[in-house]
Amino acid sequence: MALAKEAAALGFDEIQFDYVRFPDNGRKVDAEVRYRNPEGTSKAELIGRFLADARRELHAAGAAVSADVFGLTTTAKDDMGIGQQWERVAANVDFISPMVYPSHYAKGSYGVKHPDLNPRIIVAEAIRDALGRNRAMDRPAAIRPWLQCFTARWVKPHKTYGKTELEAQIGAVRSLGVEGYLLWDPTCRYKPLAA
Repeated sequence: MALAKEAAALGFDEIQFDYVRFPDNGRKVDAEVRYRNPEGTSKAELIGRFLADARRELHAAGAAVSADVFGLTTTAKDDMGIGQQWERVAANVDFISPMVYPSHYAKGSYGVKHPDLNPRIIVAEAIRDALGRNRAMDRPAAIRPWLQCFTARWVKPHKTYGKTELEAQIGAVRSLGVEGYLLWDPTCRYKPLAA
């Protein structure tokens, strides 16, 4: 929180909390680590509280607050053992950014045999689920998804991602009325859309 407040004081107008979650090997960690949690607060409640506190303090410092969540958070009804539950995050930030990278979905997700080969369908279905969950809330965060801007060579079969695949994802997002999006490439090599 101190770093976030320092960044806001330096003039950053938004603080995005990346990977605001508990370890994804939660069962193993929970079996090995004893957390001080006398009230028995759930992981999702703890993350929601942290983000609510962050929003209050960072709004006072003049900054908006956003959080990244796994793409499956748009669909999963539970917190997947990591504390990311859509409603608890979306209720406590200004922008929520699900990482809807097609390469990160399991075979058969949304009825699609090979998700990485079908970027438009995967992104559209994930954002459709997110919008549905937001509609059931009083004041949810604006949705601003992370889109895949890289080729996932480790996925079999995979597609080489370029302009066409990026435009398919952007088209899916915009067709559902979501205007903002973020692009991610783990190599940090971004090519212009015209390339």
